Amino acid sequence: MSGFNERVIEEFRRSGGHVAQFGSSLVLLHHRGAKSGIDRVSPVVSIRTSPDTWLIAASKAGAPDNPAWYHNLRAHPEIEIETPGDGTVAVTARVLDGEERDAGWLRFTEASDGFRQYEQRTTRTIPVIELRRAE
Repeated sequence: MSGFNERVIEEFRRSGGHVAQFGSSLVLLHHRGAKSGIDRVSPVVSIRTSPDTWLIAASKAGAPDNPAWYHNLRAHPEIEIETPGDGTVAVTARVLDGEERDAGWLRFTEASDGFRQYEQRTTRTIPVIELRRAE
């Protein structure tokens, strides 16, 4: 894990989910390596769409490839997230397709200039993933 991510995770946990640079928009993904099986934690920006649903985008700041956590969620979609308001929540990850993905992505680009810039930096379609509270 990078030093930046470590600092973000520490601040998130110390402050109840508020990180100066991101406000309260982050969740911490607890995911398992698709190949390694190693447990990992990654901070990601989320948009909460209902009490039981969050969206995240595999933007990787507009890099040409998807972040490692995206591949991990596809391989192991049953995960936990740490949230600012609900604590640790078991969720199921589902990659959105077609119009559903486009509507989700629009929410990110409307919320942040950064996401619009990420889209301009890459030729790939940035995946949007729904995290739904497990039953």
